[in-house]
Amino acid sequence: MASSEVARHMVYQSLVGIKATCVTSQPCKEERITDEDPRSLTITGHVGFESLPDQLVNRTLQQGFCFNILCVGETGIGKSTLIDTLFNTNFDHCGSSHFHPNVRLKAQTYELQESNVRLKLTIVNTVGFGDQINKEDSYRPIVDYIDAQFEAYLQEELKVKRSLFNYRDSRIHVCLYFIAPTGHSLKALDLLTMKHLDSRVNIIPVIAKADTLSKCDLQKFKLKLMNELVSNGIQFYQFPTDDETVAQLNSSMNGHLPFAVVGSTEEVKLGNKMVKARRYPWGIVQVENENHCDFVKLREMLICTNMEDLREQTHIRHYENYRRCKLEETGFKEVCPEKKPLSVLESQEIKRYDSFCELQRKEEEMKQLFVKRVKEKEAILKEAERELQAKFEHLKRLHQEERIKLEERRRNLEEEISALGKRKAACELKASL
Repeated sequence: MASSEVARHMVYQSLVGIKATCVTSQPCKEERITDEDPRSLTITGHVGFESLPDQLVNRTLQQGFCFNILCVGETGIGKSTLIDTLFNTNFDHCGSSHFHPNVRLKAQTYELQESNVRLKLTIVNTVGFGDQINKEDSYRPIVDYIDAQFEAYLQEELKVKRSLFNYRDSRIHVCLYFIAPTGHSLKALDLLTMKHLDSRVNIIPVIAKADTLSKCDLQKFKLKLMNELVSNGIQFYQFPTDDETVAQLNSSMNGHLPFAVVGSTEEVKLGNKMVKARRYPWGIVQVENENHCDFVKLREMLICTNMEDLREQTHIRHYENYRRCKLEETGFKEVCPEKKPLSVLESQEIKRYDSFCELQRKEEEMKQLFVKRVKEKEAILKEAERELQAKFEHLKRLHQEERIKLEERRRNLEEEISALGKRKAACELKASL
């Protein structure tokens, strides 16, 4: 499919449909026309709105497209090679080691142009995924990154002065989850990660380095993977079958999931033409040969047929789910208790009333807590006052007793002094005689 046809097809996919309705000059009976039951009329001449798809195509070509891919898989499983092969270019990926202490995400954006179609491609790679001894929280940085992109778009959408037309959309449109070709069951890390990602992003599982398995083992491995995904309730992306033009193709491709892929940018001469392939001592594996791997199926489904649907599903399903949860957390509601729809103003009034009631409840709780603490403090002060009064009475008694003893000793001393004075006077009298 040519690039201009791809762009036109992407725009046509985004159109819901155009139904012609016009008002004729003939009188008609008064009736109520609703959106659920529009009148279908035929026009008698040229109007011109049939060129609306062409207008949208031209505007979209001028604006360009954006597409964001998240590659999740262990280090060295072939993520970068597959991306290079998908877009037939070399993105100059930096190699990563197996010694990262934790998982981190690395995003790189590229400007691609094919004919007159411009694509802003963002590739997000998971560096260090599966390399840690403790893999319990390996999925957390991936989930946080996806939520951060949703939050950035939501904050831009909630601004008073928005610029969504020129906004660089960084939301993840598809997650290519690379599964190691073990031939056995899925790892616990894979199940846990996909379980946390399936409600946030469109997941397409792929078996990396599929040339390491025989054809019989590969079919058994595919069947085992699908049974495990279904039994564990993991929702992966299903190619849509509601569009009649691609329904049969997508339906057949859903039966090939997960795709078994081989990536290579090396060109090998085979006969009279050069093909992308991998050399082995026993022969070569052609990347674009559907008898050797599912690379062509993946590229066709991901880029040529369903890229616009992936972008649309990201917005109307995953982002809307995130947005609804965030707005509900802040108090916004879609319906009232009587199941009637609410406007934004009514929702804000309900939120204001709920906040006012909550503040009153907290104020009453604070008052009760204050009264309780005051009573507790008064009881403590009264008890301390009683203790001080008892101590004061005890000291007063001791003081009284000491005072009585001192008075008694003073009287005894005065009596002794008086007796000594009399004896002295008697002695002096006797001496004068």
